[in-house]
Amino acid sequence: MPRSSGNGAVTRSTLRQQIADALRDEVLAGRLQPGQEFTVKEIAEQYGVSATPVREALVDLSAQGLLDADQHRGFRVHEYSVEDFRGMIEARGLVIEGMFLALTEGHPGAVRPDDPRAAPVVAGVRRRGEEAQRAAAAGDLTVLIGYDLRFWRELGACFGNPYLADFLNRLRLQTWVCAVQYLRRLPDLRGELWAGHTELVDALIARDNETARSIIAGYNAHSVALIERLASG
Repeated sequence: MPRSSGNGAVTRSTLRQQIADALRDEVLAGRLQPGQEFTVKEIAEQYGVSATPVREALVDLSAQGLLDADQHRGFRVHEYSVEDFRGMIEARGLVIEGMFLALTEGHPGAVRPDDPRAAPVVAGVRRRGEEAQRAAAAGDLTVLIGYDLRFWRELGACFGNPYLADFLNRLRLQTWVCAVQYLRRLPDLRGELWAGHTELVDALIARDNETARSIIAGYNAHSVALIERLASG
């Protein structure tokens, strides 16, 4: 099991969420491998806490599709296949298309990127995108994942449908969990990772949905081709 260096920072009021976040980060960092098994007791001992918040955190991660629960053997990191990845990318594309439609059709809760009143929101999304692009260019997968998830979470909130935004966030987390097992096989990820975040924001600000769709289609094709290549070889 991975060792934690921050047990003292875990407070009783936020144990459940902090443990869930820490374990999710361990999975994304590749320190918890697909298929790896562990028990509530092991995690509780690792963090120096009682079993109750640990069990709740593990159940939360199971509900997100990151862990599998076994009544007799505890929990294990879910093993996604390349076919799973393809399905996630397809589903992700459909959700994003729904968001584009909400923007085009003027969903009452949408924050139009070209609306001057939305400037602070759009600026924040763009900053996340710039950080994600820098991390991608540097091949820093851990930093990229963090900024990429924030970028899409904040961009998704602009479209005015929290259910779509929540579903997209879950799909993106799952695709990253699936992808990292392959991406971390490469010693150098520079030039391998998608970095079109600000290009997408610029297209949305210009109300150029055709270009935005083309960017997403290219992103999806790039992601699938990369994972298929790494999985095959």
